Amino acid sequence: MKAVDLNCDLGESFGSFVVGQDELILKHITSANIACGYHAGDHNVMAKTVKLAKENEVSIGAHPGFPDLLGFGRRNIQTDREDIYNFVIYQISALQGFCKLHNVPLHHVKPHGALFNMASGDAVMAEAIAQAVYDTDPSIVLFGLSGGELTKAGMKVGLTVANEVFADRTYQPDGTLTPRTQENALIHDTDRAIEQVLTMVKEGTVRAVNGSIVPIQADTICVHGDGANALAFAQKLQETLIAEGITLSPVKKGIRNDT
Repeated sequence: MKAVDLNCDLGESFGSFVVGQDELILKHITSANIACGYHAGDHNVMAKTVKLAKENEVSIGAHPGFPDLLGFGRRNIQTDREDIYNFVIYQISALQGFCKLHNVPLHHVKPHGALFNMASGDAVMAEAIAQAVYDTDPSIVLFGLSGGELTKAGMKVGLTVANEVFADRTYQPDGTLTPRTQENALIHDTDRAIEQVLTMVKEGTVRAVNGSIVPIQADTICVHGDGANALAFAQKLQETLIAEGITLSPVKKGIRNDT
């Protein structure tokens, strides 16, 4: 029987500005990636989201990004390895504090937005992130784009890694995500997105935008929590995967294939 993790980026509200329906989406996922205050979220939102995730028995992950609240962490920032290493440790440690407060482990780290995308193709950035995660806590699982530099760097440093795939994003022939600046970057049709997920999980492939078939490993599936139909999509995806005989569970230590 195949098993897969279902993760969602949460805790992205800020002050009086509410983003997403975190409390409801938590009922349909197995892992939460909680913003750490640099691209979204704040100390109050982090505290609340950790508490909610614990109550729903959802694994908790840190979601560090570039220091870019104005651009929601989706703008590329050119910086050096030391800066990346330090701001990743800073953000992970902030969320760890709230995890300790609520007596729940920090399970994984998934970089956000531009940081995630840049590190997927840049070995130096990937190594800085992986080393920061390892030096903070070597038991933490590192999420990275399936087949990308981040998972390679994580394995090299000795971390457990999870190859991540995306339900609502299109893919390029080289296995990277289509940039959000392009019109065809997002899949808006729910049935098409779910069909893509089932193919990735059951067949280990994805159809790129040019029609080519790309091999892919799906350990964890990302659903975005800030879309207009995010809740309905998460619920339908959860129901479909279970109906297909696929077990939903957080990523465990060791690289997952079929379990």
